Amino acid sequence: MRLEVICEDRLGLTRELLDILASKNIDLRGIEIDVSGIIYLNCPDIDFETFSELMAEIRRIPDVKDVRKIQFMPIERHNTELISLLNNLPDPVLAIDLKGNVDMANHSALSLFGREESDVFGHQISALLPSFNFSKWVEGTITRQREEIVIGGLDYVMEIMPVYISGESKESILTSTMMIIRALHDAPAVKDVVSIHSNLGFEHFVGVSNRHKTLMSQAKKLSVLDQPLLIQGETGTGKEMLARACHNRSQRASSPFLILSCASMPDDVAETELFGHAPGSFNLEQGHKGIFEQASGGTVFLDEIGEMSPHLQIKLLRFLQDGRFRRVGEEHEIHVDVRVIASTRLNLADLSQGGQFREDLFYRLNVLTLTIPALRERSTDIAPLLDLFVSKYVKQLGLNKPTLADDLIDQLASYQWPGNMRQLENMVLRALTELDSNTLTADLFHLPQLESTAAGWPALNLDGSLDEMMKQYESQILERLYQSFPSSRKLAKRLDVSHTSVANKLREYGIRKN
Repeated sequence: MRLEVICEDRLGLTRELLDILASKNIDLRGIEIDVSGIIYLNCPDIDFETFSELMAEIRRIPDVKDVRKIQFMPIERHNTELISLLNNLPDPVLAIDLKGNVDMANHSALSLFGREESDVFGHQISALLPSFNFSKWVEGTITRQREEIVIGGLDYVMEIMPVYISGESKESILTSTMMIIRALHDAPAVKDVVSIHSNLGFEHFVGVSNRHKTLMSQAKKLSVLDQPLLIQGETGTGKEMLARACHNRSQRASSPFLILSCASMPDDVAETELFGHAPGSFNLEQGHKGIFEQASGGTVFLDEIGEMSPHLQIKLLRFLQDGRFRRVGEEHEIHVDVRVIASTRLNLADLSQGGQFREDLFYRLNVLTLTIPALRERSTDIAPLLDLFVSKYVKQLGLNKPTLADDLIDQLASYQWPGNMRQLENMVLRALTELDSNTLTADLFHLPQLESTAAGWPALNLDGSLDEMMKQYESQILERLYQSFPSSRKLAKRLDVSHTSVANKLREYGIRKN
């Protein structure tokens, strides 16, 4: 529990705060005082009743203007942001103390040396770089310098920078050393620095299923390439999130990542948004840079490209061929270096065969592809996703993290999740807002299937021949799934069989929507 106390600068006020904490036997883990008149307190979590009493007593202290609960202490937030920034840098970075021990190593550095944090932190830098004499460098004239080194048979350049901190006397004091390692021939070798086992760019993806692991492995490989990438998946599977992760892992991470929804705007507006327009067009004196120009050096994400108009499909195909395009109302061409990542929930192969999507554009996009499996196809990932979403929203709601009912995971895994991860996340938030105990139960999720089949599967009738029993079992499966996939086409796709076969079965068993 972290508190922000906004107050006047008064002698003895901090002591009064500490006295209140002591009177309630609340331990103080940390305190920070801002010159602007804010005191930050870090204490263990307490029950709601004690918390309410504590807040009331603090507000009664003279010269206290307000008190509220916050997520991080200022230094804590600053350090977390700094570590996150370092971990997202593509170059390996290490911090070395004055004794030659490694204080910090980002993801790229750990990947480069093939080590875990426990094998690096607190150990001598000579264990990683035997050729570098740190003691000699510290004892000599300490200046910024570069050295060529060999790691794993490859050539790198190591930049060594002393870190000085100014004290109250304004005297600079040497406190540590920062090392940045770059491939000798720059970008091509840097790509190899980020190992396939590193989560750089993919820190927010969780899952234990084989389908999830296969997707992450393939996505990491394709993220470093410059060719167009097509991401396929149902609504709510996280296609934009995956596209952004691929961008953040690539050499384009420091450049823009811009998004255009192909289904959300008229044709002429979408064309202007993508390619821009010349001065004087649309009665506007100034020209307008489109997304492709604005994202130069970075990535453009085209969401739901299956709904792009035929007119824009032609222009996009031309752009993908050589990176050139014309602004609306201009004659000369512009060339930009942009990677295109597109997503679709539709089957582009079927659309191209039906004449609704250009076949040549489909073949152009269908080279590097990632298919995100639906949540129902990887039910073992529900548990880690549930933990992720619960942890996220209890912080926002100021709740203690609840325990999970024994049957909750099994109940959620039996639901088909037509809205996939987005639906699960929204249901978790709703459940937490209705929570009135310390246990998260299935009834708080209000899922249709959980309510309609609370009693479980109907008892299987073992009378009759094997063929009769199999038909009865088949009808029960279709009856149950049809409520979550209420059309023969959706159900056929879920079961990976033909639409005709499913339609005939539904008629044969007389199955209708509830």
